[in-house]
Amino acid sequence: MKASQAKKKTGTKKGDKYECGVCGLVVTIDKKCGCTGTCEIMCCEKPMKKVRKTK
Repeated sequence: MKASQAKKKTGTKKGDKYECGVCGLVVTIDKKCGCTGTCEIMCCEKPMKKVRKTK
């Protein structure tokens, strides 16, 4: 890896939003996660999907 390439950060961040594909519940992250890997937020026994930010 070149020094100019930054490592991709993982985990949740404050302001991220996740939506349940089954019931439509939307969760907004209020506090940064301390995890170093990916986090799975579950609802209706399925992982919630991150909502893309709109411009």
